[in-house]
Amino acid sequence: MWKIKNLMYRINVRVRQTLTEERGISTVELILVLVVIIGLVIIFKSQLTSLVESIFSKITSESAGI
Repeated sequence: MWKIKNLMYRINVRVRQTLTEERGISTVELILVLVVIIGLVIIFKSQLTSLVESIFSKITSESAGI
């Protein structure tokens, strides 16, 4: 049980350090990048779905010959 508490404490400390450090990528920049990625996924959802389905169908059909 103490291992889990120790792990949770270390994760908590690391998250706080990451959010408060001023060097490297900032939290605001990271959030903006995530918003842009999520927006692109929402906009191109149908194209991405059809692409993934075609890739998996090709994998399935070609794996039957192995």
